[in-house]
Amino acid sequence: MVCINGDPAGSNLDHLQGFLAGFKFDPLPLGSIQPQGWLKDQMILMASGLAGHQYDFYDIVKDSPWLGGTSEYSGLHEGFPYWFNGLIPLAYGLDDARLKAQVKDALSKVLTHQQADGWLGPEQGDGHDLWGRFPLFLGLIQLVEADPSLGPEVIPAMYKFVNLMLSMLKDGTNFGEIWGRVRYADMIISLQWLYENYPENNKEMLLETMRYLVLRSMSWVDYYTEKNFLSEDLDSLLPSVTDPEFGFTHAVNSGQGLKTGAVMYRFMQNDTLLEATRNGVNWTFLYHGAASGTIVGDERESGLAPDRGSELCTAVETMYSLEYLYQMLGDNDFADRTELAGFNALPVMFSPDHWAHQYVAAPNQPFAQPVEAGGLYWNVGDNATMYGLEPNYPCCTVNMPQGYPKFLSNSFVLVGQNGLGHALLLPAKVSTTLPSGAQVSIACNTKYPFENEFSYTINASSPFTFHLRVPAWAESSAISFDNKAWLNPPKNAHTSMTSISLPTGLTNLTYKLATEIRIEHRANSTVAIHHGPLLYALDVGHSIQQLPPTSYTSHRPAHKHEDDDETIPTHAHDYFITNTQPWNIAIDPSTLKFHSASPPLFAPSSPSSSPPPHPHLQSPLQNPTTTHSPPPLPNPIWAPGAPPTYITAQGCEIDWPLYHKVPGPVPLSWEVPGWEFGNRTCVGGVVSVVLRPYGCLKVHMAELPIVWLGG
Repeated sequence: MVCINGDPAGSNLDHLQGFLAGFKFDPLPLGSIQPQGWLKDQMILMASGLAGHQYDFYDIVKDSPWLGGTSEYSGLHEGFPYWFNGLIPLAYGLDDARLKAQVKDALSKVLTHQQADGWLGPEQGDGHDLWGRFPLFLGLIQLVEADPSLGPEVIPAMYKFVNLMLSMLKDGTNFGEIWGRVRYADMIISLQWLYENYPENNKEMLLETMRYLVLRSMSWVDYYTEKNFLSEDLDSLLPSVTDPEFGFTHAVNSGQGLKTGAVMYRFMQNDTLLEATRNGVNWTFLYHGAASGTIVGDERESGLAPDRGSELCTAVETMYSLEYLYQMLGDNDFADRTELAGFNALPVMFSPDHWAHQYVAAPNQPFAQPVEAGGLYWNVGDNATMYGLEPNYPCCTVNMPQGYPKFLSNSFVLVGQNGLGHALLLPAKVSTTLPSGAQVSIACNTKYPFENEFSYTINASSPFTFHLRVPAWAESSAISFDNKAWLNPPKNAHTSMTSISLPTGLTNLTYKLATEIRIEHRANSTVAIHHGPLLYALDVGHSIQQLPPTSYTSHRPAHKHEDDDETIPTHAHDYFITNTQPWNIAIDPSTLKFHSASPPLFAPSSPSSSPPPHPHLQSPLQNPTTTHSPPPLPNPIWAPGAPPTYITAQGCEIDWPLYHKVPGPVPLSWEVPGWEFGNRTCVGGVVSVVLRPYGCLKVHMAELPIVWLGG
């Protein structure tokens, strides 16, 4: 069934609240947090790569109708707003003058072309649809946060449009496309930001607009019920069942929809919305989630099959939803899931130099080259897994810049009146004034997720409370400063934050986490191997064929203006990548062994599919006041062989045929007494294999069948 939120004339309007519920952790303004270490390297690569140069040459941005041009890939006119929403946090996260100039130049053109009735965008006559404004507004609120001097120019333009939008919503016009009717939470976030930061006597109007957006849209709350949620492999269901629910099962929509109930809760304060939100997250990943942290769907959700793809758009939108959810609700699971996607699903889809990307990536992908997509994927072309300028469809080219920059901007959070928390454990530095008036700066030096030690340099104008999140996978944690050490300090059972009272002045603090190999059971007696927040995949070697960048529509040279001297930068290429080592490997999980270039922070132990009791672990603080100094991480870090960690195992080749030029369904196994996984038959001798961080392996096998080698 198609779930519609309701009738604007109905009694639901009587439940409109006159205030917004607060966040569990308040976000910091864009620009307060800047990257350090490997993350700074990555964002500089982005700025120097495709993300940072689209305004210079890529016609969907440079020649966008939003800027007076003519190039667009869709009548939705979403290309420019996607880019704008992502480039702003990149520009201000790096404090990059060139990128900030691009943003301001684009802003000036957009506002100059605002129509007399308030409409923002290139549409004329009856060709209006609201959706493309949603990512534009997300960009605008970030921009004014980062540079409040732009407020007098931006805020009136926003209100002029919002008044027009409300009249359209009341009339039931200009909101017919499915995309806005399932992604409406993005616009409501912007309206709530206006309500809290620039209300200007418009609070009632803003609340009314939020309500009409909900009532004119499709109901994620109704979909996230046992009656309506599609938990099956959608390929096994009839179109009469799946087609009406496409708005909810489109994988990018699914990623964006995860936050909808929490966004609505802020102005409705109905606990049913929070129950639906948690159900939606849990069920989406249980039935359609990849081991890498994203949602399986090419373009529609595809169950758990490891040969099916996930869009780059899905990864970045899923991350943003989970970041929002941790700040709003505080469930530690949301933060863990954000890091899982950010350290695995996201980096695997970029070339190391950030000049090329995939449209879809699959957990089991031993080659990134043309496939027989028509018999394999739901709605993806043959070149979807290759790396390039715009493989398959341009939406991911323009939407990709938001991934790491928003990961960064949500890494530190305000906690109450006098607290600051490190929520997403990235190498970053923050400088802010707390609501209490305390001025605090924190610099985190860490190689996480490649090691689990964090060194903090903290300066405070007055005492404050520092909060550190303990991931659910951590077997043990320890904090030390001022020659004092705490093993497994108490943490909040819900948020998993541990709290430390710090004095005025300078504090040097060390935080360490202990973990071991984790075995995740996947479909059809396969396993995914994790250590800390990293997924490890079979290294199948790689051979790269470099090609000129081609258009997604015709495979001709991509997007060069006939009347423009600009050419595509020489750094931009398409790539086909193939394996050089066997991919049809089954492993014996009992032989897994973790290796790192860094000295261990705790006593090693055997891998387990369930956490062992804490007492077997030694204290991570073998010397509480001493930290090690391993070699710096390579740059780029998400390149084959670059990370300093890997896992070895014993395995063997098995009979595993191809299907439409990709690994077919995982061969079935039979039950082995005393071994819950089942077994396969080797077709060769036992071999040693290496698993490396998934994000660095552009071709890989991440969901592996098991084989019992018997000692």
